[in-house]
Amino acid sequence: MLVELRIRNVAVIDTVSLPLAAGLNVLTGETGAGKSLIVGALGMLLGDRAAGDRVRAGTERASVEGVFDVAGRETLHAWLDAHGLEADEGLLVLKREVQAAGRSRAWINGAPVSAGLLADVGAQLVSVHGQHESRQLVDTSHQRDLLDAFADAMALRTRVRDAHAALAGCVADEREMLQRSADARRRADWLRHVVQEVDDARLTPGEDESLDAEIRRLSHAEELRALATQAAQAIAGDERAALARLAHARRALAALVRIDEAATVHETTLESARLTLDELARELEHYADAIDIDPSALRKLESRRELLLGLMRRHGPTLAEVIATGHAAHAELALVDGSEAELAALRAARDAAEAALRDAASALTSARRAAASRLGDAVSALLPELGMAHGRVEVRLMPLDAIGADGAESVLFEAMLNAGAERRPLGKLASGGELSRVMLALSTVLARLQAVPTLVFDEIDAGIGGAVAWQVGALMRRVAAHHQVLAISHLAQIAAVAHRHIVVAKGAVGAVTTADTQVVVDEARVVEVARMLGGDADRDVSRAHARELLERGVQLDDAVAPTPPKRTQRRGKPV
Repeated sequence: MLVELRIRNVAVIDTVSLPLAAGLNVLTGETGAGKSLIVGALGMLLGDRAAGDRVRAGTERASVEGVFDVAGRETLHAWLDAHGLEADEGLLVLKREVQAAGRSRAWINGAPVSAGLLADVGAQLVSVHGQHESRQLVDTSHQRDLLDAFADAMALRTRVRDAHAALAGCVADEREMLQRSADARRRADWLRHVVQEVDDARLTPGEDESLDAEIRRLSHAEELRALATQAAQAIAGDERAALARLAHARRALAALVRIDEAATVHETTLESARLTLDELARELEHYADAIDIDPSALRKLESRRELLLGLMRRHGPTLAEVIATGHAAHAELALVDGSEAELAALRAARDAAEAALRDAASALTSARRAAASRLGDAVSALLPELGMAHGRVEVRLMPLDAIGADGAESVLFEAMLNAGAERRPLGKLASGGELSRVMLALSTVLARLQAVPTLVFDEIDAGIGGAVAWQVGALMRRVAAHHQVLAISHLAQIAAVAHRHIVVAKGAVGAVTTADTQVVVDEARVVEVARMLGGDADRDVSRAHARELLERGVQLDDAVAPTPPKRTQRRGKPV
């Protein structure tokens, strides 16, 4: 349970420490005193958006800290251990800080965590029910969520949603395959023409470049042969050729070496040059002999090049793209020829996905159907206690034309809240006060199933008063037998049944307005209840009326006795 809530520099709040007890805690105060700020600060601690405009004017940062007693909550301890966290002697301290610039930080027992992780652990500790939930109650999707929570069917809903997504994927695949197949059939004649053209050409990558080189060589065959022959003769032709002239140099170097052996290196170099030139002359002669002056071969190569150029104009612009176009045309034709087999496989997958969705939706429908009557009966049983003696709520399942991501039916809450009235959807018959009471009845029923130890009711008693207000307070006290309850209320009847009564008051410190809280007991509580009754709290008659309400509250069956909060350890000191 929430042992203590500490707030610093949030809006008009300077520093507030809110000690809470087991059972029913009621927070009261004048309109505008700051009750909503406390609820907002709690929401910030539980992971709500933390904006810089919440920071008290003239300060740099705001912070909210909650100390929770989590002793004996094995599931939560296992969750903490899985995230590298642990409770300190049974206490868990959550903290959220937001700077005026908008940046926020969060901690769990002093360890920095993300706001998302803080929200995850907060959802296991506190559940907030507010006026907005009463308004949400008329929304059929919210009604479906409530029924599924009561039926413990969230896992089934996830199964349906996954099966629906899988079916949507199969349908999309089949639709895409049908479209591709239709496109291919429309293009089949053209594709066959492309395939025949490209296949008949027997293209090889890079063929166009090698073909151009060969054509260029053959078209200059005579010139190439003449040049090669000329070069060979210049090297080894006659006595004027290079090799003959090198012979003179060779004899001169031989005479030089006989005189100076150190010149041997030059003789060696010359010999190497002679051998190289001799080899070059032979290669040039072979090159000239190999050149084939064949006009028919040239015409054949030019014809091949024209074929390639035509293919590149139609399917290119490069030969590589022509080859790729041929492959793609083959693939599309294969799609035409093999589409029936692939479509059959896709239809089989779709049929299996449809069957899986039907099975999942059927299981969800069965769970909803079994829970609908139980939820209607449980809520209806509480309505007489809330001033609706003939009230009846029924949960209807209405089949949909097609199974959707949330199942095969929509959910509708209908009610008859007065004798002889027609049963109609909640949004068409309930006043704000009636909706608040139905919401409280639903929250009471669902609270029995929730593992969340602390429930917050934020002014869900709006629009009621008199004897009904007393009944609402009594029901909250009953809920407090199993959960710690924090209720924000303007009603004296609800304040009178609290195990702990906390007053929020707005005052001034110097020239600065601030809000503060005080646990009221004895005469101070009498004065506050008298104020809430609308009378003059200083008059004896107003106080007598307040004492009567408080005495009546004490007479209620106390399944949970008020107990003081545990003393916090070192980590629990105020921020």
